[in-house]
Amino acid sequence: MSSSPAPALTVERSLFYPKDLTGNPVESSRPPTVVAMPAYNEEGYIAKTIVRARQYADIVLVVDDGSKDDTVPIARALGALVIQHEINRGYGGALQTIFDTARKIGAGELVIIDSDGQHDPRDIENLLRKLREGYDVVIGSRFLEGATGDIPAYRKVGMKVLDTATQYASELNITDSQSGFRAYGKRAIQTIQFGGNNMSAGSEILIQIGAHDLKVAEEPIRIRYDIENTSSLNPLFHGLSVLSAVVRLISYKEPIWFFGIPGLLLTTFGVFAGFTAFSEYYVTTRFPFTLSMISTLTLIMGMLLITSGLILNFLITVMSTSKSGDGQTPPK
Repeated sequence: MSSSPAPALTVERSLFYPKDLTGNPVESSRPPTVVAMPAYNEEGYIAKTIVRARQYADIVLVVDDGSKDDTVPIARALGALVIQHEINRGYGGALQTIFDTARKIGAGELVIIDSDGQHDPRDIENLLRKLREGYDVVIGSRFLEGATGDIPAYRKVGMKVLDTATQYASELNITDSQSGFRAYGKRAIQTIQFGGNNMSAGSEILIQIGAHDLKVAEEPIRIRYDIENTSSLNPLFHGLSVLSAVVRLISYKEPIWFFGIPGLLLTTFGVFAGFTAFSEYYVTTRFPFTLSMISTLTLIMGMLLITSGLILNFLITVMSTSKSGDGQTPPK
């Protein structure tokens, strides 16, 4: 998958540290803590989010994804570092810019929070505390004991489907794979890369976390669902798009199983249908055209799926071997 490059950014780290009474920047010996938020037309809620997040951060980063309202001037007036996308690149595109910027700044900790008021910035402290216990990634979960928020029933069902698919793909045992409230340590910031701009970026990150054996924890969070217009996507369309992307990632990870098993079942059915057609012709001397066509088509489809799985598995093995030779960690 290809994606447009993140905007170039030259960062003078000291420009974004707090100022002392004389107006000079106060630098710290430790890498900065960055609280970042994607934003798209969030003028109604972003000010409160920035103000509450500032007490936990050295730098508040806002990635504006093509807003048409006053999101950008409000964020800049409150002292946030603002990076603008000329066009709307989607959630994955905003996350890509956030991680690219965090690496350029030299961030030691990165917390990503929604800018629409659904997340409670007070929970940043808990995620950072957990991160500082030695974890690489801390996920804010809506399903742990202590979490608050009246999640609509239809959302819970969709989340559990996505959780199951993402857990299978990432091999991580977590309760909330679709949470957008997460904290990342230095190792995770340097490791995570992006291949797409859509809403499946959260699941893609988890698959990379599992592939690189990053240490993950969860922390209960508070969330609100009484805020209007928190997403520009229909929940059903959103869920289906994320699920389809996760399925594609699974097909890449385990092509033998993903393509081979259906291929084997289709081939077996095709052989059975062919045998039945031959038996009918042998007994009645009438050619069973429909059954013969079904047999032929399922045999062709089955063999194509098996061949595709074998070819993809070979290509992935070659790529993994090549990466290992370059000193990189191959995916699981």
